[in-house]
Amino acid sequence: MAPPLATINHFASDLTASIDLSVLQERLTNMINLDDIVEVSYNKNSGFVWVKQKKSKVHQFHAIGRSVSYDTEVTAFVEDRRMRKLIGVKSKELLLWITISDIYIQDPSSGKITFGTPTGISRTFPVSAFEEEDKKVKN
Repeated sequence: MAPPLATINHFASDLTASIDLSVLQERLTNMINLDDIVEVSYNKNSGFVWVKQKKSKVHQFHAIGRSVSYDTEVTAFVEDRRMRKLIGVKSKELLLWITISDIYIQDPSSGKITFGTPTGISRTFPVSAFEEEDKKVKN
């Protein structure tokens, strides 16, 4: 079945180390650290993003002291300053892996980003913690 007209698909052969889709770079950088990406799909009309990687990954964000697990398939609806209905991302709290379902920046001037769970519990961190992490990875 052919993808809807507003869907952009990229496969591993089309991808560079940093994803070449400007919309994904704008909205997903620093939040989703994926390796060995096999496929990326983005539906412009709905904002639905689907990223598939070869194997699941656990990444340590040192600035916030959290481990984050990324499944082989990560999906979300991407909006301005928000990712909702996120699937495939979990954060480790004490000894438990907690599913992350929403990531949003309510007020850009506050410098805070909030991560929410399906149960309504959320945690807020400084956006700079993820920017610093990204700069260290690039160097």
